[in-house]
Amino acid sequence: MLTVKAPAKVNLTLEVLGKRPDGYHEIRSVIQTINLCDSLRFRLNDKLQFGSDNPDFVVEESLVSRAAALLRQTTGCSKGARIEIGKRIPLASGLGGDSSDAAAILRGLNKLWRLGLSSAELLELAPRLGSDVAFFLYGGMALVEGRGERVTPLPPLPHRWVVLLMPPVPGMP
Repeated sequence: MLTVKAPAKVNLTLEVLGKRPDGYHEIRSVIQTINLCDSLRFRLNDKLQFGSDNPDFVVEESLVSRAAALLRQTTGCSKGARIEIGKRIPLASGLGGDSSDAAAILRGLNKLWRLGLSSAELLELAPRLGSDVAFFLYGGMALVEGRGERVTPLPPLPHRWVVLLMPPVPGMP
C-alpha cells in the first residue's frame, strides 16, 4: 500500500490583476502549505475505485476522478487502483483540498503504476485539472501567477503557528 499526503494551503497574499480573455482571473499570490492534510491510500486493483471517509465528498464530482482519468488517457495506462481518501481538509473551505488531492492522485498513481513520468510531465497535466494543482505538485511556499499555472518556489518561512477559523461546513465536525 502507498500513502500520499495532500496538504492544505493558505494564501498569504492574493492580488487579482484583472480578468483574462479565457474568463479566469490573472492573479499573483504567495501560498504556503500547512500541516492539515488529507491522506490518500493507494493499492493496485483490477479496476479504478475510490472511497472516502466523508460521505459529503462526492468523488465523481471532484478533481480526484478527473486526475486519474487524465493520467490514464495521457499515458494509455489501463491499470486499476483502489484509492481511499481520508478527508481532513474541510470541503469548500478555500484551503485547496480538491486541488491538493488531485496532485496527490497524479503523484500516487504515477508511482503505483510505475509510469515514470517526470515532475515536469506531471506539471504539464496540472493546468488541465485546476488552478492550484501545479502549486500542490511543488508544495512548501511559492509565488503563484497567471491563473495558477506559473509557480516559483520561495524559501520557507520560519515555523509559525496559524489559527484557522471557519464557519460551519456541512459534513465536517
